[in-house]
Amino acid sequence: MFRDSVSTEKIVVGLSGGVDSSVAAALLKRDGWRVLGLTLWLMRGKGACCSDGMRDAARVTDQLGIAHHIVDVREEFEKTIVDFLVEGYRAGVTPLPCSRCNRELKFGLMLDYARRKLGIAQLATGHYARTGFDPDTGRHWLARAVDRTKDQSYFLYDLTQAQLAAAVFPLGELTKDQTRALAAEMGLSVATKPESMDLCLVEAAGSMRNFLDGHIEPVRGEIVDGEGRVLGEHDGHHHFTIGQRRGLGVAAAQPLYVVAIDALRNRVVVGPRDSALSPECTVDAVNWVSIAPPTAPIAAAVQVRYRSEPVPAEIVPLDDGRVRVVFANSPQFALTPGQAAVWYEGERVLGGGIIATAGAA
Repeated sequence: MFRDSVSTEKIVVGLSGGVDSSVAAALLKRDGWRVLGLTLWLMRGKGACCSDGMRDAARVTDQLGIAHHIVDVREEFEKTIVDFLVEGYRAGVTPLPCSRCNRELKFGLMLDYARRKLGIAQLATGHYARTGFDPDTGRHWLARAVDRTKDQSYFLYDLTQAQLAAAVFPLGELTKDQTRALAAEMGLSVATKPESMDLCLVEAAGSMRNFLDGHIEPVRGEIVDGEGRVLGEHDGHHHFTIGQRRGLGVAAAQPLYVVAIDALRNRVVVGPRDSALSPECTVDAVNWVSIAPPTAPIAAAVQVRYRSEPVPAEIVPLDDGRVRVVFANSPQFALTPGQAAVWYEGERVLGGGIIATAGAA
């Protein structure tokens, strides 16, 4: 399914306690890998990534008869993910913690632990994505999963070539329904466990608003239009994101959307939908994946949020390592600083980065 022949190699599987990572471990063991389970202890409290998840992961490893390691990375998670998220919202951007967590913790600290402490070079997870090696380019590639509704390549775009070389994604060729069926067929204790739909931090806090209010003191400020006219008040600019329509508390003759967040002046700028459209954006912290960094513009299909459809665009390399993404057919709605823009050629991820500004560099 994800390997041409049966393996007797050792592999670490990152176990969250959910059905996806559990099936990934079971499939690898069935196919002859010598599997060890590893769970990161990210934070205190209930939730898929915390105490509940660790207990469920332990039950699965008992069922499978494999060793289970739990690594306490709460301090690193606080610095790498929590602080990153909080400082982003405080600065008026909407960060993307999942891609950072994949790079820094799951394929960073977890892979490092597997290598240094366990002497194992490969790491499998329950992500829905595919990877491989192209001898013509000499690069490891990343591609969408077969199940487009569950594809997570958008969140994995920032993995390095070394991390991709170590990565194994057993679910990349499966649909979610097939994964559930396999969990039941194998009698896994998590076979009917509900899927977590929220960011782990949100799950633990109850809502993103609760989480942010626990770290950022809400300060009242103005809601203004594009001309600076005051239309109302807000109770903290970190409660808003670009493109938001609901919950503005402003009456108007036409629907209004958040088009900018001015953190320095604690202002939320709103306007009609047209004012939230942008023909291009500048992307920084760029990671080239399946191809080497190009020196000339390339055509690609660009995805600017997890659930959006990719659209045709031109990727223009800039001298400072950033790129300018120019959309080919029509301006895009609510390009959000802090979120990822990921560009594809067919199913393969060419590269991606973080949206810095909507507009020219």
